[in-house]
Amino acid sequence: MPDGEPDDDHAPISVQQAKSLFANWKAAPALVLAVSGGPDSLALMWLAARWRRALSRGPRLIAVTVDHGLRPEAAREAREVKNLARHLDLPHRTLRWNGAKPKTGVPAAARAARYRLLAQAAKASGATHILTAHTRDDQAETLLMRMLRGSGIAGLAAMARETERDGMRLARPLLEISKAQLVATLSKAKIAFADDPTNRDKNFTRPRLRALMPALAAEGGDARNFARLASRLARANAAVEILADGAERYLALQGSGAQAGFDADAFAALPEEIRVRLLKRAIDRCGHEGPAELGKVEALLAALDRAVAERQPRWKQTLAGALVSLIKRRIHIEAAPRRRGRRA
Repeated sequence: MPDGEPDDDHAPISVQQAKSLFANWKAAPALVLAVSGGPDSLALMWLAARWRRALSRGPRLIAVTVDHGLRPEAAREAREVKNLARHLDLPHRTLRWNGAKPKTGVPAAARAARYRLLAQAAKASGATHILTAHTRDDQAETLLMRMLRGSGIAGLAAMARETERDGMRLARPLLEISKAQLVATLSKAKIAFADDPTNRDKNFTRPRLRALMPALAAEGGDARNFARLASRLARANAAVEILADGAERYLALQGSGAQAGFDADAFAALPEEIRVRLLKRAIDRCGHEGPAELGKVEALLAALDRAVAERQPRWKQTLAGALVSLIKRRIHIEAAPRRRGRRA
């Protein structure tokens, strides 16, 4: 919660608080607002428009709605967003996710399509950032999902206030705000919002976890505490990343080209968390099959540690399109030969 505001999770957001929420992006030339028609994103658009009007100079705001083509109501909801955007004197675009939809993994595929389309709209509009309406409630659910998957510290830090995705900066100005506050803000402004039934569909993980939140809150595990935990883990992760940076310089890790390498004995002397991070960095840098999974990196490190401890003269293993080898007490990481049938 920004300084100077009452700690009330059900109070409408004031004009002063809105100024604080969006202050980081005051100098941007243009911002894309991701607006679905639900309460969170409509509140984002409403608050951003009020903030922009209060500035003598500020970024252009462009509202963008993505219609995934998964619900018949989506087209009508996009039109309602357009009407509100017009009332707020904001340009609006509706983008559609065309083509065949996957039979499994629909939420992840829809999310990837949404960000891809938003990034295209942002680039076309000259925007530097895409603003989404993720809330403290979303942060708590994300932390729970990642805990259940056994994520590492970086994953448990959950969502950051600003990140990069699809070549654009992705910003979340409402990450410390409760969903209840956004609903109260819309109620005060007399703005109706859509109710997406998929948010309650227990065929998906997030709605199932959402249904558990009242019981967890009764035991002290409310959204505020989960979000606080994510913030503390983000702080710890940032500290460990600085240590990993120092270790990387110490080992003189050469990763700008097609390969990387470092002394096996110096590497073995580092703490395990640092070694995991350095190995993952090198694999992600040199590999050609996307980011390596943390659990697989940990398993590879365990095998590498055994080879180093046993002073094996040669050892090698591939992961995520990278070849990791041990040759004469030096660890090498380079691009692995591509598998047959895979495109270059």
